[in-house]
Amino acid sequence: MPESFEIGGIHIARGETRRIDLPVVRLYTDTEMAIPVYVQRGRKSGPTMFVCAALHGDELNGIEIISRLIRSRALKSLRGTLIAVPIVNVYGVLQHSRYLPDRRDLNRSFPGSAKGSLAARMAHVFLEQIVAKCDYGIDLHTGAIHRSNLPQIRANLDDEKTREMARAFGVPVLLNATLRDGSLRQSATDLGVRILLYEAGEALRFDELCVRAGAKGILNVLRHLEMLPQGRRRQGIEPYIARRSGWVRAGDSGIVNHRKRLGDHVMKGELLATIADPYGHELDRVQCNADGIIIGKQNIPLVQEGEAMYHIAYFHEPHEVAESLEMLQDSLLPDENF
Repeated sequence: MPESFEIGGIHIARGETRRIDLPVVRLYTDTEMAIPVYVQRGRKSGPTMFVCAALHGDELNGIEIISRLIRSRALKSLRGTLIAVPIVNVYGVLQHSRYLPDRRDLNRSFPGSAKGSLAARMAHVFLEQIVAKCDYGIDLHTGAIHRSNLPQIRANLDDEKTREMARAFGVPVLLNATLRDGSLRQSATDLGVRILLYEAGEALRFDELCVRAGAKGILNVLRHLEMLPQGRRRQGIEPYIARRSGWVRAGDSGIVNHRKRLGDHVMKGELLATIADPYGHELDRVQCNADGIIIGKQNIPLVQEGEAMYHIAYFHEPHEVAESLEMLQDSLLPDENF
C-alpha cells in the first residue's frame, strides 16, 4: 500500500478522506460534467476496493447503499483504501434514464476510449482512474423499469477467491454469470480485479430491504478481505449457487394477474400468472418451466406476447433457498454500525 494514492491528479495520503469531482467531458453548454468520487484511506496497509452505483442512470438503490456505507461508523477502522462512486452515469441520473445522451449503454462500452463517443470516454476515465487502481470491486445494480430483482450476487463463481467474496456478502442466491462483452465486469476481470455484481430492487425506486442487504453485504466483504475487523460473530446465511437461470415469457398479449411473488419457490408446471383480454377472457396460463426460485419479476400488469415475465434461478433444493430468504429478511434489522 503506497503512502500516496492519486485519482484525477489529486493525492490522498494514508489516513485521509477526500471527495473528488472526476472530470469526464464538457457539454455544449460549456458545463463540465464530473463523476463524484469518495476516497477513504486507512492508516494501515490493506487492499484497495471500489464500490460503484448508477452505471445505469435509472438504477438508484446503489446510491443510497453507498450513502449509508460512507456514513458507517465501521469505516473508522478501515485498512487499505475504499473508493466509493455513488453515481457513475451522471447524465442518466439527471434524465432518469438507463442510457447516456448518445443512447449508448455505459455497461456495454468498456474498456472505452479516450477519443471515442461520450460513452466510450466515460468508460475509459472510470476504468483508468478507478478500476485499474483496485484489487476488488462491487458493482451495484437493480432490475430495469417495471421489473424487480431479488437481492442476489452475480459473479464468476468458478474463481475460488471471487466465490468466497460472494459467499461473504451474505445473500441467499449466488448466480454464476458469464461475462458480457463491453461490461465493466469483463474489463475489470481483464485487469485482474475480482468483482461482484449486486442485483436488487427495481429501477427508479428505493427498496429498504435491498438497500439494507447491500450496505450490510459490502461491510461483510470488507471484513472478509480483512479491511475491517471481524466484529461479533453472527449466524451467517448459507448461500446457494445457481449455475443456470432463465426467463418465462408471455404466450399472449393482455392484462396480467400475477399468482407468484419475487422470492417464491416454484415447481415445474406450476401456475405463475394468467393473461386475459380487457373483457376478462383468459388468453394464456403462464406456467413455470423448471423447479427454482423467482429472482426477477415483471411488475406492470400489462404484457406483450413474448415478453419476459419471470426470471427463475434453477436449484436442486429450492425449499432450502426459500428458507434462507426468510433468514435474510429477519436479519436485516437496523445495524449498529450505521
